Amino acid sequence: MSRLQQTEGLTDIQEEILKTVRAFVESEILPVATELEHKDEYPTKIVEGLKELGLFGLMIPEEYGGLGESLLTYALCVEEIARGWMSVSGIINTHFIVAYMLLQHGTDEQKQKYLPRMATGDVRGAFSMSEPGCGSDVAAIKTKAVRDGDLYTINGQKMWLTNGGSSNLVAVLVKTDEGSDSVYKNMTTFLVEKEPGFGEVDKGLTVPGKIEKMGYKGVDTTELIFDGYSIGADQILGGVPGKGFYQMMDGVEVGRVNVAARGCGVARRAFELGISYAQQRETFGKKIAEHQAVLFRLADMAVKVEAAHELMVKAARKKDSGSRNDFEAGVAKYLASEYCSQVVEDSFRIHGGYGFSKEYEIERLYREAPMLLIGEGTADIQRMIIGRRLLEDYKL
Repeated sequence: MSRLQQTEGLTDIQEEILKTVRAFVESEILPVATELEHKDEYPTKIVEGLKELGLFGLMIPEEYGGLGESLLTYALCVEEIARGWMSVSGIINTHFIVAYMLLQHGTDEQKQKYLPRMATGDVRGAFSMSEPGCGSDVAAIKTKAVRDGDLYTINGQKMWLTNGGSSNLVAVLVKTDEGSDSVYKNMTTFLVEKEPGFGEVDKGLTVPGKIEKMGYKGVDTTELIFDGYSIGADQILGGVPGKGFYQMMDGVEVGRVNVAARGCGVARRAFELGISYAQQRETFGKKIAEHQAVLFRLADMAVKVEAAHELMVKAARKKDSGSRNDFEAGVAKYLASEYCSQVVEDSFRIHGGYGFSKEYEIERLYREAPMLLIGEGTADIQRMIIGRRLLEDYKL
């Protein structure tokens, strides 16, 4: 058990859940993660194990068949899973965001229809905001739904869907003409059901295939193309059009806590690999951990691992209290992703030439860490959020 990333004030139930997840990571994820990642192979056996543990329903209330746990419990579980293999935590994250959005904004009928099957993992969620030409500028999306009676016809192209192929329920943000002067009030979230897989997964709906990536492999990242796709008005999240942007931002806010947790997990694994290697490798007649330069590097790494964890925990607890946490989530996501990248690079430097070899796990982490600098809002977007909140709080 590491002395780093300890969390004060957890209940016995939380401690037991984390102990179970930690054991699963050690026995089922770490031994196969690098091999599967190099093959870009979907971790089917691991996902089935997560289903058995109930992790797909960790935050879904007990009345819908879930475990009814807090965001903090979820984030700490993600931290452990990302320590084993970040891609696995990504499989859970988008599912969790869709479940959270349904719970917060869905109609009673939508909750009853989806949440019990999401809790078991039989319904697997993905969510979709981005498009090829908009990036962080969500207001620039072009995919549009046009209403005709009780049906909408959707046309457009979405991008960067985690779980785009393996999911069977996608929360999709599109433009709808609601007559508002604000572009943000002319957006609607649709709950799109589809068959898992690639190609034409429903009439007018195509998942072309996996996007090839530098890292974050195993998990499927895809496009989603709408070409005259027809969907009922009853599949609008919450039943009322024009609220999609705010629903998505609510989901992304908790998603940022998740990304912070992923950064914490990857950073801790990089630190573990670095401090282990430093006590085995010898140069100039002694272990490299005994060289002051390496010892100082290890100390800096540990400080960053610990600081990021504390901020992530603070952000999760703020959300669990029922308070707005966009500032705390932005701070945690920004710092955890930046520190993760730095800790991974420091571990890479400690490994020297061997860090460049695919035989060593740090090579995989070195390719995975950059995704966290972008996912759920870039570092600059987080700084913008943080800065705006500071101006609100310190207004003259």
